[in-house]
Amino acid sequence: MKILGFSEGYHDAAVTYVEDGNILYASHAERYSRKKNDRSCHKDQFVMNWDMSILYESPLRKNTRRLFSGQGWKRHKYSVDPDMYSTHHKSHAAAGYYTAPFDDCNIIVIDSIGEWDTVSIWDNMKKIYSKKYPYSLGLLYSAVTHHIGLKPNEDEYITMGMAAYGEPILDLSYLLEENNHKGILKNHYPTARKEDWAASVQTIYEQELLKLVDMCPKDNLIIMGGSALNCVANSKIRGKNIWIMPNPGDAGSSLGAAALAYGDKLNWVDTYLGYNIDRQINAKDVVDHLIKHSVCGVANGRAEFGPRALGNRSLLADPRMDIKDTLNDIKRRQRFRPFAPAILEEYADDYFEGPMNEYMQFTSKALHDHDACTHVDGTARVQVVKKDCNSIIRPILEEWYERTGCPMLINTSLNIKGQPIVNNWADAEDFIREYNVKVF
Repeated sequence: MKILGFSEGYHDAAVTYVEDGNILYASHAERYSRKKNDRSCHKDQFVMNWDMSILYESPLRKNTRRLFSGQGWKRHKYSVDPDMYSTHHKSHAAAGYYTAPFDDCNIIVIDSIGEWDTVSIWDNMKKIYSKKYPYSLGLLYSAVTHHIGLKPNEDEYITMGMAAYGEPILDLSYLLEENNHKGILKNHYPTARKEDWAASVQTIYEQELLKLVDMCPKDNLIIMGGSALNCVANSKIRGKNIWIMPNPGDAGSSLGAAALAYGDKLNWVDTYLGYNIDRQINAKDVVDHLIKHSVCGVANGRAEFGPRALGNRSLLADPRMDIKDTLNDIKRRQRFRPFAPAILEEYADDYFEGPMNEYMQFTSKALHDHDACTHVDGTARVQVVKKDCNSIIRPILEEWYERTGCPMLINTSLNIKGQPIVNNWADAEDFIREYNVKVF
């Protein structure tokens, strides 16, 4: 039976197809519509027929909470009339549980809000604890993001990066039980720097996350929900085997919903599950260009399902060069923002110390002096590129290492500022025209 899971209605719409435990396809609506965080699925995402469909949450339960919070009843015409409905946090938990490399575990789900839950803990797929609205770590983080002049539900990762420039001197605990849904904070610190706001909300998130971890007795731990993208906080967890499905937010819940309908473990291979750009690339040509020009794009193979570009929709650069400002200028980003390295797995421990994996979900301490891929605090969000990696980035890195003696490249997402990551070759051509940067 072919199952369609989909998330739609609020932000980060997505679809996933599952059949006989195999993930056939998973994609973000925004990649097709080119509308950032698109809340509606796009017609081109429905690439095959299905036998049954399931929505990632309960519209009725969500609307009861919206009425309670003063937001009003919301009607959304769904792209598909679902045969089944899940609940929001259960879909998050399932996306982690049914793709994890272990069976017996605890699951922590943290996001802004589902229907009512904002935090939940699970023993396998049985919910054993929850915190409900208006308490919300995610809403507080988004409210602070808005308060410092950034876009909530989109720029929280910038807040996380800014935190390294500040001091956690503000007590924001009084805000955790407030209704932060409108993003208007009770500001007791009118003269505080933006950097200190960022550092303070990051610190309270880390403290609360570790309290939740302490409530989880099992060695195996899954973290899900949009807040699971906080790689700095994830790196503070000790003594656990951690799995974070690479798309832990609402888009990834389309996969969680499909997994619930299937009812068993999925055959997780990797995150290259989206639209396929079927073009031949010679790694030697890419490295020739990098040696001569220091930067180029790659748009090849199936798009990553998740917010991280992991080699198939990437902008690559030479980490040995003083190129951080150049890259931030190309992408028209704030100059303080860091870039992540992709490194051959066999050399990762020589260059970094601390937690790291193939999905950029943790930060590690740099043991090298390549500042272009190191944040101001001396850390980096490392992508470990394994020998069995299905992306062209592995042969590119192998060729790069053979030619330069350096086993890593800067890897950031291939996108025009304000737009989603490149999806098809037409999007790549738009990038070439916009920035005059070669894309392979």
